[in-house]
Amino acid sequence: MCASGSRTLPRARISSLMTELTAERPSSRTADIVRRLLASQETGLVIVVTLLTIALIALAGSHLDRRTGLEVNNFWNPNTLVQTLTDASFFAIMAIGATMVIISGGIDLSVGSIYALAGVSMALVLRAMGPMGSGATAFVGIVVCVGIGLMCGLINGILVVGLRVHPFIITLGSMWVLRGFAFVISKAESILVPPSLTDVAKAPLGLGGGLYPVPMLVMLVLTVLGAIYLTRTVMGRHIFAFGGNLEASRFAGLSLGRIQIGVFAVSGLTAGISAFLGASFYGSASSGDAQGYELYVIASAVVGGASLIGGKGSAVGATLGALLIVLIRQSIRTLHFDQNYEWIVIGCAIIIAVVIDQWSTRMTARRLTQAAESARAAK
Repeated sequence: MCASGSRTLPRARISSLMTELTAERPSSRTADIVRRLLASQETGLVIVVTLLTIALIALAGSHLDRRTGLEVNNFWNPNTLVQTLTDASFFAIMAIGATMVIISGGIDLSVGSIYALAGVSMALVLRAMGPMGSGATAFVGIVVCVGIGLMCGLINGILVVGLRVHPFIITLGSMWVLRGFAFVISKAESILVPPSLTDVAKAPLGLGGGLYPVPMLVMLVLTVLGAIYLTRTVMGRHIFAFGGNLEASRFAGLSLGRIQIGVFAVSGLTAGISAFLGASFYGSASSGDAQGYELYVIASAVVGGASLIGGKGSAVGATLGALLIVLIRQSIRTLHFDQNYEWIVIGCAIIIAVVIDQWSTRMTARRLTQAAESARAAK
């Protein structure tokens, strides 16, 4: 017997409703995930990279492999693919750190100079220390490169916060100063690194056939760590908040100075890691290394979805942006165009990325305004 005035549903009906609800939830979640993936900047980049790769495969032609006697595509083969990813890794690693600066609303023009100074410093220290085992050599090398990169990044951040000058001005100045230090301490000479260090950077890791995946693997690991840092940590969320709305971040009690110093420190750190890999991989370091890299790094970040006004960007996008930039360069060489066209195409890619970002920002603002007006009208 039921209480007076109450209504009950039959058990069969309740069971049916529960089944419907539990059946609908996973599908709705799946649809939501698919919707987010399709709307993300990274998905668009993956599509563009895939289409460009297919075009390169079609246009690259083929050659006869003397060892196997088989016809091999000039682009779609292990050697070219690993080399392409290796070329992208040096830009991508720096772009991950630079993207964090851009998300915070700043910019770092000094990454190329930090790379050069860190690489030269490492080569000089290792030359002064003399022969060591490969493990000790690699340890000293990474400590020097990471230490120099971190120190330069911290100096940039402290100057930006302490002087309250726009990061563009500070890093433009440090770009010249740090490059000058690299020239002075190296005496404008190319300095060889110990062969044991090159053996570490060019370790085949069981692949053989002249394939050297270490830089590529480091890039992938740092991309994952960068993505986790930006999306899964409090500090990462603070970076987005700082770049998205400075005043709101201040009223929320965030340590704005610490955030700015932190992102520049990470940018310097990634430049130092890239310098270690670059000098080790190519066997030498010079004061002219990474000249112009800052443009490729910023291009990688912007093409990867980072907004120059702050509040938007990702580590995965930065890596995909670097890969896209390298594929553009590869396309120009494959098609035997004048290499100077590279600058034109990359410049156009940056402009297109900025235009898309501005259009997306305006559309989002318009949708929010319409939603607010609809809610107001409903009341």
